[in-house]
Amino acid sequence: MKAVKYLSHRIYTTWCVTCFVLPFVVTYPLQAVLMRRKKWYSQLHNINRLWSSSALRLFLTPLAVEWRMKLDRKQRYIFTPNHSSYLDIPVVLHAIPGFINFVGKADLCKVPLWGKVYEKLYIPVDRKSPISSAKSYLKSLKSLEEGRSLVIFPEGTIPKSAGEHMLAFKDGPFKLAIEKQLPVVPITMPYNQRFLPDLDGKLKVRWHPLKIIIHEPIETKGLTLADLPQLKEQVFQIIQSELNKHTKVHVNRYSDYPQNSALSKA
Repeated sequence: MKAVKYLSHRIYTTWCVTCFVLPFVVTYPLQAVLMRRKKWYSQLHNINRLWSSSALRLFLTPLAVEWRMKLDRKQRYIFTPNHSSYLDIPVVLHAIPGFINFVGKADLCKVPLWGKVYEKLYIPVDRKSPISSAKSYLKSLKSLEEGRSLVIFPEGTIPKSAGEHMLAFKDGPFKLAIEKQLPVVPITMPYNQRFLPDLDGKLKVRWHPLKIIIHEPIETKGLTLADLPQLKEQVFQIIQSELNKHTKVHVNRYSDYPQNSALSKA
């Protein structure tokens, strides 16, 4: 049985990697063209969303998208998801419409081919470098002024206790929200680390249903930087409370999980 289980894991991992890489390779020539002009970046972003959605569908796992807010397409938001897996960006790309922008670690720029797309389209940051952090903050302000909502992982990195206990939040996204008087939207992704855990460079894919919860926005109008600690704590508690509800739910106890398709929305 161990041999059968090992073989099935290897087959499924190979399948998922192929389904993730192949759509990117097929669309890369078009992406390379769209990278040349900034006015084409929104179309480039749409290709990334299509790539993410296609891969998630081909993973053959249910994905529930739970909206607890009504999205205003004319409103800019600061989305603050928990960070638990390299699957986080594809799931957010799939779930949230519009020409959103990501602030993420600069190491992603080193990924072959896609690193160039990421560097052009989104905002890389080396959190260990004060200069890089300052530049990313200014780029974030400019992106908001251009009408793009931001997705910022307030933990800054994937914690060892991913999916259970979050790291302390950084100030950046909340400072931006207060400075621009924009709503903060907490996002909870409770199962990404079970599907694709961060194992220090080791690749291991495990079938597991996925879920993303987009919570109600928290208004920042009238808030000042003196309110930042309270805002940060409020967002932390919303996400952590939702994670706590899902901590004890495992794949072998998913008989009551809604069997939605990978592209369904709940």
